[in-house]
Amino acid sequence: MLEAIQQLLRLQDHDRKILHVQTELDGLAPQRQRLQEQEAAAQNQLIAARSHFQALEVERKKSELEVEEKKQQIAKYSIQQYQTKKNEEYRALTHEVDQCQLAIRQLEDRQLELMEQADAVHLEIAAAQRTFQELNSTVQQRLNDLIAHEKNLQQCLASLEADRSQIAAVVDPAKRNRYEHLFAHRGGRVIVGIERGVCGGCHMVLPPQVQVSCQAGQDLLNCPNCGRILYYAPEMDLTPSE
Repeated sequence: MLEAIQQLLRLQDHDRKILHVQTELDGLAPQRQRLQEQEAAAQNQLIAARSHFQALEVERKKSELEVEEKKQQIAKYSIQQYQTKKNEEYRALTHEVDQCQLAIRQLEDRQLELMEQADAVHLEIAAAQRTFQELNSTVQQRLNDLIAHEKNLQQCLASLEADRSQIAAVVDPAKRNRYEHLFAHRGGRVIVGIERGVCGGCHMVLPPQVQVSCQAGQDLLNCPNCGRILYYAPEMDLTPSE
């Protein structure tokens, strides 16, 4: 096997480790975002329940004020009834009193409904508060775990990149550039074996002359199908697969 192939295989192994760590690092941000979105959703549910409760209380207090206004109107109409001497005016005032009393009954019925709704919403608030507190605790712990994991990955990546510089330095620049161009476009494995007469990357059957040239190990050869760099090792079986 060409020494350049051995160097490139070592470099590729290191680059794949770097790619794996970098991919894991890139995946931390979406995880963090999902956790924050879950926490925000629980908090918004709690805020919505509290707002609903406040709206019910505002409506109930408004209803109480309207009842007081109706009672004041009844007292006013009663005085006017006592003062009037005309039957038509008396009957008109009686009608107004009846309308006020009807409105009071409707308002009081509505107040009962609002109180029942408020009791139900109060329970919702308690449940939402518990859910938010539990989720907040879990999310904070997981976020802290992600921070610690990210720190470890960054340290690992820095170490791998430092080692890579040393590994890459011994590779012929032209061959290294050729490899790096392939790795940048394909990633993963770009230095592949030719066992069973096929490319280890695209798994297409290689022409016999390519196999022979690769086995001779005199220069870097590319797969005519996918462009990956091919290599042959003595332990590889070149017998075509049936």
